[in-house]
Amino acid sequence: MTLDRVILAFAGIMVLLSVLLTVFVHPLFIWFTVFIGVNMFQSAFTGFCPAAMIFRKLGIRQGTAF
Repeated sequence: MTLDRVILAFAGIMVLLSVLLTVFVHPLFIWFTVFIGVNMFQSAFTGFCPAAMIFRKLGIRQGTAF
């Protein structure tokens, strides 16, 4: 699995988790979802993704985007 696919899977899991937290724990967890979306948006333009840096250090092989 390449770094690109790992990042997409991780982002998807985090979005689903944040939506579940918003629905079942507290409505203000919506800001966690917003944070994830903003991070995904900025990484599309800058190429900077903290999660990609962490996964790269864990030994996930390079992808095309990150």
